Amino acid sequence: MRIALLLALAALFVAFPLAFPWLAFVFTLVISKGFAALGVAVLLRAGLISIGHALFYSLGAYTVAYLSRGAGVTDLILQLAGAVAVSSLVGLIIGLFMVRYRGIFFAMLNLAVSMVFFTLLSKLYALTGGTDGVRIGTPTLFGTTIERDTLESILLYGGLVLAFGVGYLVHRYLKSPMGEALPAVETNEIRLEYLGIAVPRVLLAAYVASAGLAGLGGAMYGLLVGHVSPELAYWTISGQLVLVAVLGGIGGVVGPFVGAFFLEIIRSFAVIYFDNIWNLIIGAGLLIVIFFLPRGLYGLIERATQRGPRR
Repeated sequence: MRIALLLALAALFVAFPLAFPWLAFVFTLVISKGFAALGVAVLLRAGLISIGHALFYSLGAYTVAYLSRGAGVTDLILQLAGAVAVSSLVGLIIGLFMVRYRGIFFAMLNLAVSMVFFTLLSKLYALTGGTDGVRIGTPTLFGTTIERDTLESILLYGGLVLAFGVGYLVHRYLKSPMGEALPAVETNEIRLEYLGIAVPRVLLAAYVASAGLAGLGGAMYGLLVGHVSPELAYWTISGQLVLVAVLGGIGGVVGPFVGAFFLEIIRSFAVIYFDNIWNLIIGAGLLIVIFFLPRGLYGLIERATQRGPRR
């Protein structure tokens, strides 16, 4: 049943942009934020809230910009791979320090590092373009020049395939011993240590994976918009990613994508038809989900697709 649901959602992503071309941009944005929110959700399984993952989200976008402009790497696949590699490497460096902390200290330290990065992006005009940002040129694909409209379609449908592939890998990771140890970190970390499990190593692997996922999402965003600015590293973006992860639910890999879909669709239609009160509509929708769906939208879908008699 769940596979049928996933296929139905994929069909929706394929069919609707054909009927309504403007939705292609929105759906690609959903996939982009879904990747980043999935990275946040991995840490949330261990009870760690990162209010600083906009650092890796923006880092992925800036990496694509510098690969395109400075290094002359124009291939789309190489740019995405480079963004994931750079974000994961920076995540490894920062994670070596972050995994020592828990609770509010973890959240605020991530926020502090992210805001330092935001300040550097804003002030180092010669390197980053300052508040004006950096333009990202249209990439090539296997040496072939592609048009802007074609790029949007490639990002949407290629991103959909990538979401299935990456989602499967993350699912396997969460079902592995290291992934299964994440919820235990929140409930009883001391017992894990007594069992001989190196908790810092478990958290470091999760942190690096979450940084790579956020970098992938940021790279897709940068390619989609064609421009990246320091605002992408601001704390409100980090808060939005946490909100999307909680909104969709962290019980499964699909949850963050469902949350991103819900948020972006409501925002798009609210801005079009209720431009004066669109913030109110989004806030009301989020409150309904938070109060009445504690496991997020994914939990609602799970209950709706459950088979078998109730006990």
